[in-house]
Amino acid sequence: MDVASELMWLTMTNHTRRGRGASLPPRASVEWSRLAQLPRNIADSGGVQQRIMADEDFECGHSGASSTFPQQCSALRKNGFVMIKGRPCKIMEMSTSKTGKHGHAKVHLTGLDIFTQKKYEDICPSTHNMDVPHVTRKDYQVIDVADGFLSLMDDGGATREDLKLPEGDIGKEIEKKFDNGDNFMVTVLKALDEENVVATKAQN
Repeated sequence: MDVASELMWLTMTNHTRRGRGASLPPRASVEWSRLAQLPRNIADSGGVQQRIMADEDFECGHSGASSTFPQQCSALRKNGFVMIKGRPCKIMEMSTSKTGKHGHAKVHLTGLDIFTQKKYEDICPSTHNMDVPHVTRKDYQVIDVADGFLSLMDDGGATREDLKLPEGDIGKEIEKKFDNGDNFMVTVLKALDEENVVATKAQN
């Protein structure tokens, strides 16, 4: 019996024995241990290889880093971050109601979208989890403003030109500082694959 046929026989034996609640026979156990050390691509095309590949795909499907992480509602704090209505928000206010007779204490959250400054509110039982976004902050020196985009440089000298000039007061402030020849920096926040300039600061 070749290796591929043995693997098929061992797989069928294993499933049959499991269905009966019994363990593998001694020979099958030894052969299974030996074959488990062989490269997986020796399996035939009759279903074993597809099953192995499917298992590997399943295991890898959750290996990517998530843009959020769960945190118990009662552990959230003012000035921290939380997802409200699907948007990354900075917690501006939070209050907890007293525990009722038939339920948990409720936490009332008020937050501002870190990119749009829009106000959001939510109520969550204190023992439940809420999604918290991974938020990163980085400062860049402004080296040019043209065609509605910013040319920025980080501390390492790397440049980027993919961020738009923000709308509103911050955008006007950037244009004014640049036109005046000021040396200044901007703060960029990133969360959920979204980035935006949120503030300006004097360059040291």
